[in-house]
Amino acid sequence: MLGHSGDVQQSSRLAQDSFRAMKTFLAGGFRNFYKGNGAQMVRVFPYSALQFLSYEFYKKVYAETLGTGSHIARFLSGSSAGVTAVTLTYPLDVVRARLAFQGPGQQLYRGIGHVLVTLFQNEGGLRGLYRGYTLTMVGMVPYAGLSFYSFETLKGFFLAFPHSATVTRDSYSGTLILSVPTTLFCGAMSGALAQTFSYPLDVCRRTMQLSGMIPEFAKYRGSIFSTFLLIYREHGIRNGLYKGMSINYMRAIPMISVSFTTYEFLKKVFKLNPRQ
Repeated sequence: MLGHSGDVQQSSRLAQDSFRAMKTFLAGGFRNFYKGNGAQMVRVFPYSALQFLSYEFYKKVYAETLGTGSHIARFLSGSSAGVTAVTLTYPLDVVRARLAFQGPGQQLYRGIGHVLVTLFQNEGGLRGLYRGYTLTMVGMVPYAGLSFYSFETLKGFFLAFPHSATVTRDSYSGTLILSVPTTLFCGAMSGALAQTFSYPLDVCRRTMQLSGMIPEFAKYRGSIFSTFLLIYREHGIRNGLYKGMSINYMRAIPMISVSFTTYEFLKKVFKLNPRQ
């Protein structure tokens, strides 16, 4: 829920250049910023759980083959975790996009279940539910890889040079762990880096997701690369591939920062940090 209102604004920017946050509010009130949030909440719980669970699994697997502390292992662990989580929850992300973009008074979809059934029946079965999936995977590899890699690297740096303002000691395991402010900082930096590199692919993905809903977007039903090139040719880099980037930073950076911090905090609460 923390980053959902910014996500709705991002999708709206892709669909209509003149759309602004004030117009969103005037059209449907404050609740309009959280349109589709039900699908988002249904998706985010299994997504986050699968991502962090699979990350710990892949981290052990790659450590055995590439060595503990390997930079490549860190990147691959994050990428694999992201791919696993997205693969299992992707249809709900498509549902969220459809529900979020319904205009005031529109009743194209009555709820999560109705969107799933409609997409399956009218847009090619599983193909409709996984529209834009390949592009998402292309974007997820660098996004999740850089996110986890940069977080673990920054975390390792602060632990290697401990200071009372940045680290504390786990009362259960006795190991040094990051303080909450430091963890928030590491998460924010990792989120900013990952978002900057992967954002153009995310723009293409959301455009393809809406291609079956909006007549003007029908031209984006082609291949991954044709969608990317078409957006670039029509709108360029700043107003096309990176349109809405500032709003995305406002949404994604705190969301990723809080996600990593919550994960590290729960590891401490449930005594999951390895003992010295």
